[in-house]
Amino acid sequence: MDLADILTKDQIVPDLQATTRWEAIDELINNLVATGKIKPEHRDAIAAVVKKRDTQMSTGIGFGIGIPHASTDLITEVVGALGRSRKGCNFDALDNQPVNLVMLFLVPQGQFQKHLHTLANIAKLLHKAEFRQTLDQAPDAEAMLKAIKEQGKK
Repeated sequence: MDLADILTKDQIVPDLQATTRWEAIDELINNLVATGKIKPEHRDAIAAVVKKRDTQMSTGIGFGIGIPHASTDLITEVVGALGRSRKGCNFDALDNQPVNLVMLFLVPQGQFQKHLHTLANIAKLLHKAEFRQTLDQAPDAEAMLKAIKEQGKK
């Protein structure tokens, strides 16, 4: 499962307002509710699962990247939202640097292999400095999605 498979232009927030990882998670979950990817009545339960996972160990993996993720039985397919923060969020990242790109994704409960595969693909993609720079310089969500789709073809 690649990033281009789970994102639409509407699931990209080019100007995250969050200043902390908890705010970033809430903002991206709100995006998933607004875009119809998760039901409004499941919002709080899903937020709790993602935050519980992130409390165990920060998903700020360094290089300005955060990948909060969780499994839940409240969805039937992999869903995600990407946020870009110009200011940077305090994510308690492994390198203690602020996070500028936050990729939140959710995997249906019991799909452990898909979960690991999706996480690995996203991390590998976002580790490319040139790709991160392209996302950083993209003027809007449409340009960010185009960059993601082009990167997926390489």
